Amino acid sequence: MPVPATEPGLDRALLRDDVYRRLRDAIVDGTFAPGEQLRDLELAEWLGVSRTPVREALLRLAQSGLVVAQPGRSTVVSTLDTRDIRDARDVVAAMHEVAAREAIPSLVDADLASMRDANRRFAAAVDAGDAEAAVRADDELHDVLVRIAGNRALATVLEQFTPTLRRAERLRFASLQGRESVRRHDELIRLCAAGDADGAAAVAYDTWHSLPSTES
Repeated sequence: MPVPATEPGLDRALLRDDVYRRLRDAIVDGTFAPGEQLRDLELAEWLGVSRTPVREALLRLAQSGLVVAQPGRSTVVSTLDTRDIRDARDVVAAMHEVAAREAIPSLVDADLASMRDANRRFAAAVDAGDAEAAVRADDELHDVLVRIAGNRALATVLEQFTPTLRRAERLRFASLQGRESVRRHDELIRLCAAGDADGAAAVAYDTWHSLPSTES
């Protein structure tokens, strides 16, 4: 069959995903503050795209609870609601428990080395009070298990609900309370190296479920 003259749909999908990620990250890192109104035209100009992918991204962000959309009126960045954080925490913790259990049989030395390296960078970032770097390193450490597990449904759930937790986590990772996460990471890696799926799954769950459900 002849090659279609129009741009492939995959490119459009990648554009939508990129716009979503950039807006999501801007909310998580505080670029857009709770209660701030988001106007699709202004966002489109900022990102250099049309309004359509921005509107689609805002709908996805609303499903994740990061914005509150009022059709035909306005879209604002949501506040850090205690119930929303608690609900997201419970779901994310359960998903990481499953990821650890499913990943353990397939882990190799290189995967463990990646986790150890990520935890070293995480510890250094916590000591420096660099919440941005701490979150990146934390993501890299846990993403090893999520990637090895290869469970697409699990990854989709985490993509939706982890950003809600990340907004609250930045407060913790900017303080020395994050040192407890370093210890939990060390224990998680030790159990992974030992092939203890049940133990690693329990620590993975506790690591995420220990996150505070409020800003205090």
